[in-house]
Amino acid sequence: MDEILEKPLLPETLLEPIGQFLAYITLEQGLANNTCDSYESDLSQCAHFLSKRGKMDWRTVEHEDISMWLCVLTERGYTVSTLSRKLSALRMFALYLYKEGARGDNFTELFQGPKRVRRLPNVLTVQEVEALIESPDLHSLQGIRDRAMLELLYSSGLRVSELCGLLLQSVDMDDGFLRVYGKGAKERVVPVGKMALEALANYLTSSRPAFVKTKTGSELFLSRLGVAISRKTVWLILKKYATLAGIKKNVKPHLLRHSFATHILANGGDLRVIQEMLGHADISTTEIYTSVEAGRTLSEHERCHPRAKQMDGQEFV
Repeated sequence: MDEILEKPLLPETLLEPIGQFLAYITLEQGLANNTCDSYESDLSQCAHFLSKRGKMDWRTVEHEDISMWLCVLTERGYTVSTLSRKLSALRMFALYLYKEGARGDNFTELFQGPKRVRRLPNVLTVQEVEALIESPDLHSLQGIRDRAMLELLYSSGLRVSELCGLLLQSVDMDDGFLRVYGKGAKERVVPVGKMALEALANYLTSSRPAFVKTKTGSELFLSRLGVAISRKTVWLILKKYATLAGIKKNVKPHLLRHSFATHILANGGDLRVIQEMLGHADISTTEIYTSVEAGRTLSEHERCHPRAKQMDGQEFV
């Protein structure tokens, strides 16, 4: 069995600080449940590895121990992105131990993360987005709901978790904006386009009342059971409509978010404003969309310019 995946019982000196850290990032920093679950998995894996090396207390962990852990993970075929995530979790934990006085130093301070190759995100064309959004059947209650969800995902660049977490009071129909709680429970205000507002108004008057049950709360988008629609359901809905629209790309909720940012940038949108609408903490995260637009421009130049391509196997003309 993989030595780093074996899970004997851990001593409290390794286990308890992880639990305290998870409580801290959940209750005080408001990190999402999925993020906390990932941190718990990564830190537990590291703790089990350390225990096999005879390290039974985080106060005795050294740079060499973590270096060996990362080497073993690399040998086991973990990707660069996964290694980066695991090291990021450990860095946050080490900083927490230092600030809490559990250690006099940050044992991850000297580590440099593995070099990540940033892949350009896939995007839909404007025509593909239109075909996708127009796929739902507006003669059905579900279709009216689905059209409103698709419109909002694209109009406001929402994460799927943000869409599923919207409440009735999140929407200002008069002024055309949403109050969204993103990563770290940070609130931001995002605009809603005219077509999305129309689709949302239609859903609120013609469709949502039919989904309401006795246990229904103030969630905006409801499933047939009268509860907040799940991320998995949204993912399946997108797959269904992508097929109906004849789109061959792997359509996921985040693809509409990427398309939202790329299309605004292509039409002269300001990068800082796009950063605010997406809820990115760092502008470098948003800057990836400038590469997408540059790549599209180069592709069009090569396709259309007579001196940028070869014709029928001949020299450039």
